[in-house]
Amino acid sequence: MSQEEDMLIEPSAQGCDLGTNEANEELHLWPEEWAAELADIPSPLKLPDTIDCSGLTPEAVLKHYWGYDEFRPLQRDIVLSVLEGHDTLGLLPTGGGKSITFQVPGLMLPGLTLVVTPLISLMKDQVDHLRHRGIKAAAIHSGMHSNRISQTLDNCIYGRYKFLYVSPERLASSAFKAKLEALDISLLVVDECHCICQWGYDFRPSYLNILELRSLVPDVPIIALTATATPDVVAEVRRVLGFGCDSRTYQKSFFRPNLSYSIRYSPDKEQMMLHILSRVAGSAIVYCRSRDLCRSIAKFLNEHGHSATFFHAGLTHTERALRQSRWMRGEIRVMVATNAFGMGIDKPDVRLVLHLAMPTSPEEYFQEAGRAGRDGERAYAVAIVSQTDENTLRRRLADAFPERSYILKVYDSLCNYLGIGEGEGFQRSYDLEIDQFVRRFRMRPIQTRSAIEIMQIAGWLSYHEDDTRSRLMILYTREQLYQEHVGHDGLFRALLRLYTGLFSDYVYISEADLAKQMGCGADDVYTMLVALSRQNIIHYIPLKNIPRIVFHIRREDTQYLRIPRSAYEERRDRMQERTDASLRYISSRNTCRSRLLLSYFGEQSTQSCGMCDVCLRRESNGLHHYIIEDTERMMQQMFAEQSEGKPIRLHDLCHNLPYIPVDVALALRYLASETMKYRLAGELIYLR
Repeated sequence: MSQEEDMLIEPSAQGCDLGTNEANEELHLWPEEWAAELADIPSPLKLPDTIDCSGLTPEAVLKHYWGYDEFRPLQRDIVLSVLEGHDTLGLLPTGGGKSITFQVPGLMLPGLTLVVTPLISLMKDQVDHLRHRGIKAAAIHSGMHSNRISQTLDNCIYGRYKFLYVSPERLASSAFKAKLEALDISLLVVDECHCICQWGYDFRPSYLNILELRSLVPDVPIIALTATATPDVVAEVRRVLGFGCDSRTYQKSFFRPNLSYSIRYSPDKEQMMLHILSRVAGSAIVYCRSRDLCRSIAKFLNEHGHSATFFHAGLTHTERALRQSRWMRGEIRVMVATNAFGMGIDKPDVRLVLHLAMPTSPEEYFQEAGRAGRDGERAYAVAIVSQTDENTLRRRLADAFPERSYILKVYDSLCNYLGIGEGEGFQRSYDLEIDQFVRRFRMRPIQTRSAIEIMQIAGWLSYHEDDTRSRLMILYTREQLYQEHVGHDGLFRALLRLYTGLFSDYVYISEADLAKQMGCGADDVYTMLVALSRQNIIHYIPLKNIPRIVFHIRREDTQYLRIPRSAYEERRDRMQERTDASLRYISSRNTCRSRLLLSYFGEQSTQSCGMCDVCLRRESNGLHHYIIEDTERMMQQMFAEQSEGKPIRLHDLCHNLPYIPVDVALALRYLASETMKYRLAGELIYLR
């Protein structure tokens, strides 16, 4: 994972979180439970009663819980495939309604639907949506105490839930495995299934836990879903998940007829951003590649009259919820964010998605740009690039795959730092203060983290950045808190105002949030919490920002260690291909942007979009470029289909193009004069 990436995923899946936790902007903090209510989740119906869906049609279930009369294209086909027991792969672009395709059959099947997803934000968002509709759903993630996890699994066993969302890491936990046999699983869902494929742009080793799960429930159908996958990735996903001969694959066209893609070249990206925002009205997202840049861009926009806030994984849950809610309701126009923002965000009226840096892969760009215009109205996806962007993209490749010798050096230095002797370390776990390690051995920070990730994929070790936020549980009853000897009334008022469930389980807290609520310093809050914990009034587990590393091999001399091609060369070559595709996208001057993206995903478009910057460029004869491009492509196609030497008539050419004959003739004249690719003599084209 690159330095700039900032996905809100399970910490143990995230690998190395390289963002910084800078001081956040001043913000009035409302209680967390209020923030959750501010999400303003749209629902077409009042809260419905839970019903037995086993005897209903898919349309009846859709109508009862979602209020829709009919499915979107391909949704019903996927639903029926799942209900018939087929392993099913669904490729639906961002905003294409993937969740419906497993939630409807999940309600109709008798048992539990197990949903594997790596994104905490998406997991919580979908559970909230289901509960809002009266559907029993739960999630297991790193923010839960072990007792709560066990209780949730017990509730699933006794039939209280229809949907259980888990991360791929949880599949390997002993607590989950112990309960698995008792779970009545009717359907297994693999969301973001491209993560299981090493050829995918976002491979995560933890997704391989799904293979063991499938072997334990071999008769349960599986539905795998993703918004972006090339033909190679599709084939690999089907192979890895063991899809049978009766499995089915459904792919919706990735073409977005209402979305205009454009590239804007500018040495001053901030000024170009202001210009674009002034020309396009409505809600907007600006994607940046680092947390610090998010904060500075949001400040810059506010100073220039555009209401903006920023969003990244380093913010507290309350801050993220409040900012997201204000943006969703239109109180703030621009959300400046890392790629932590967007998954599961159902805001249909986003008119503009701006990228201040091109992502490393077309898959990432397509997903992020696709969050614009989900309502079907005209929307714009613009990437602002400069002369330095090509070098930046290539540097990311070098940073993600340092030299093999450097990887071995990192391994040796890690063992020395942790005091692991030769032949030792097997299945041992160690705290790793990675910043201290990098400083002590004078390593290169970004490449060191990449080296550790490659070691993980090679199977040498596991690196876990567990959710290390502070946790707290109140041991006294609510009545006991008012006893005179307890004191600290202001602290308890702040705790009860900001958090719920403190009397029954451990709850993650933020000392900074409490300090803001109380008007004191975070150190003062820490001192009070420690004192109360010593009196056994509360149990306080302070923040521990030390990741852990587990070695799966004994320390060996590096000359005997081998890095598999699958962990290094194959992944590097695939990233090289994706980087080259991104570079072609931003440098292309003569091919429709939409067509470029579609061809990357193996889809051939018959004509240009007519909306991107390439298509709308006017040539010297006054024609838009897309007319000339489509005319050229149609001529190439007709020449390929005709017998050699057989003429092509202008009448036939015009018949195959949706443009007036005069424009087609002008396009032919332009091609003849500018490229000399086609002779317009009578033996090739008869003008009629």
